[in-house]
Amino acid sequence: MVPTITLNDQTQIPQLGFGTYLVPPEQTAEIVDQALQIGYRHIDTAQMYGNEEGVGAAIAASGIAREELYVTSKLNTGDHRPDNVRRSFDETLAKLGLEQLDLFLIHWPLPTLYGGDYVSTWKAVSGLVADGRLRTAGVSNFQPDHLERIIGETGVVPAVNQIEVHPYFRNEEARAASARHGIAVEAWGPLGQGNVLDDEVIAGIAAQRGRTSAQIILRWHIQRGDIVFPKSMRRQRMQENFQLFDFELSADEVKAIDALDRGAEGRVGPHPDTFAYLP
Repeated sequence: MVPTITLNDQTQIPQLGFGTYLVPPEQTAEIVDQALQIGYRHIDTAQMYGNEEGVGAAIAASGIAREELYVTSKLNTGDHRPDNVRRSFDETLAKLGLEQLDLFLIHWPLPTLYGGDYVSTWKAVSGLVADGRLRTAGVSNFQPDHLERIIGETGVVPAVNQIEVHPYFRNEEARAASARHGIAVEAWGPLGQGNVLDDEVIAGIAAQRGRTSAQIILRWHIQRGDIVFPKSMRRQRMQENFQLFDFELSADEVKAIDALDRGAEGRVGPHPDTFAYLP
């Protein structure tokens, strides 16, 4: 049974989900269908991924009651202006075939674009909750100063901050800033985009436990309170990644994994202060 986390708006989010980053659009429906069959009920997609329609097709074909599913998407970087936020959100609902989205995030703050104005973008995204078509609003890749600014200027606290977190890059400053405001942390790239799987420490723990390295890393996230949504195109890996709740890492094992942190050198993805991609 996947545990849920209560967000600061009192909604519930499953702590384990299925990610669709880099899942080809033409394969998305099949892959997400397999994830739903295994038992995943939390699906993470994004406008930038180009596969929302495939996610929607899998949901429609699944026969699973809507209230049993938790679906996240994220605002594309080219649609930060408030009018474009509303238009693109409408398009996301249409592609997903949903009347309501569970969570919608600003994908990147883009502080070097749009005149540095991500505050009006946050106002527009958080404002979508009022008309009932969005349950929860959040952000992704927001640094501590980005969080302080949007909260200070709008008074509205995001429910979620989806940031890069894995054993080689614990991203503690962003995690701590999120925690100060009661913002839940979602860990994207929880396996370091594969870079951490061959680590000797993790492999050693996995061997002792009779588990995969991925299971050990994901369990480390779960015990830290992170929300995780690993992606795999292989059914066996999907099943393994789902089997995280019948064992627990010891305090010493957690400490050993914590010690793998490489600080800024461990970051795999772009830095949020400088990322400036527009489609």
